[in-house]
Amino acid sequence: MSFNLEKDVSTTVSIIIGSESDLELANKCSDTLESLSITNSTQVLSAHRTPDLLENHVRECEEGGTKVFVAIAGLAAHLAGAVASKTILPVIGVPGDGGPLRGMDALLSTVQMPKGIPVATVAIGSSGAVNSAYLAAQILGIESKEIRNSLLQVREDGKEAIKKSNQKLLKS
Repeated sequence: MSFNLEKDVSTTVSIIIGSESDLELANKCSDTLESLSITNSTQVLSAHRTPDLLENHVRECEEGGTKVFVAIAGLAAHLAGAVASKTILPVIGVPGDGGPLRGMDALLSTVQMPKGIPVATVAIGSSGAVNSAYLAAQILGIESKEIRNSLLQVREDGKEAIKKSNQKLLKS
């Protein structure tokens, strides 16, 4: 997935990043979603620098049929909370792994939300970006047998990979 310069608010998952420095993580999320045939788009919107644009984007996405938001940000990482404050749709927060605390500050900012404004928070960095896509797929899979089947295939592929690893160990 490459960065979307055109605003697309009609995708199933809207990935929002706080700055271009989060693009690598957004691409990992997007690539995983695309492997599951889930439409997505990526936008740079800051909770602090462009709060009005962020609010408009969330509203337009809701009107366009978006089902899940993924918010990726580092350092203060208020982005996921800002998105969650503007929607009742699921919001998944991915703490970025940059900065002097290597993402611990982002993790705490993302996970510590007030009662009634939840953000589902995944791991810091790359693993979290991929798992945010799988969590979005699980949410969407509630209503889509096709997505559920894709997720089951991912799990089966994981089992097969472990079996092959063990076969290699037995041969050596």
